[in-house]
Amino acid sequence: MSQGSKIVTSDFSFYYDSTPALRNINLGIRPKEIFTAFGPARSGKTTFLKSLNRLTDLIPGANHTGSILLDGMNVYDPGLDLTHLRRRIGMVFDLPTPLPMSIFDNVAYGLRLNKMISKRRLGEAVEKALRSAVLWEEVKDRLHTSALRLSGGQQQRLCIARILALEPEVLLLDEPCSGLDPISTASIEETLIQLKEDYTIILVPHSVQQASRVADWAGFFLNGEIVEVGPAYQIFTKPADQRTEDYVTGRFG
Repeated sequence: MSQGSKIVTSDFSFYYDSTPALRNINLGIRPKEIFTAFGPARSGKTTFLKSLNRLTDLIPGANHTGSILLDGMNVYDPGLDLTHLRRRIGMVFDLPTPLPMSIFDNVAYGLRLNKMISKRRLGEAVEKALRSAVLWEEVKDRLHTSALRLSGGQQQRLCIARILALEPEVLLLDEPCSGLDPISTASIEETLIQLKEDYTIILVPHSVQQASRVADWAGFFLNGEIVEVGPAYQIFTKPADQRTEDYVTGRFG
């Protein structure tokens, strides 16, 4: 699966001080697909996501072995520009975190911060990002009202739009529906399925059911290792490993 992959991890292990959180992760994640990393709590899924754009650098005592390649480029290259990396690989967290400002200013924030765009084009970029996040029709008449007045599901799509405005190539999502009601969850899932036409998406899902609904490929994480990886239909209907089957069918986790 590594040939033609957007991201390739080779024997990647990650440690908090001397405690292993990930062990020998070997993966190829293809472009413009949804890859779900699923498994029980403390299985290494969030650490895996944060390793991809080096948010783990912020943790004292963290270290790694092995490699992660993005289009053949080692993301742990000492000379790499981290700001550039995190623009290429954007992350959306479990709890929506809109900034205490207007809807428009939330989406424009990163563009202004990076001085990436002229004022004339700013409005076009904000609209494009909101359309991509399937939020434009709901907010186009109140762009200059507070983002904090949006519903939870709308706030999460706003956070996705804020990342999309920076035109990343890869989207990382860590349980983006964990605090949302079923209707909001469905709208986020529909958004992700549309977004994969243009982006590579790596998702830690809220549940096995969510993983099976949206994934193209899936990897089952357990105790910091990948037990099994493959096409979603196979992983969720005919897993090859008994531990995967036990988890998918609810026997543990």
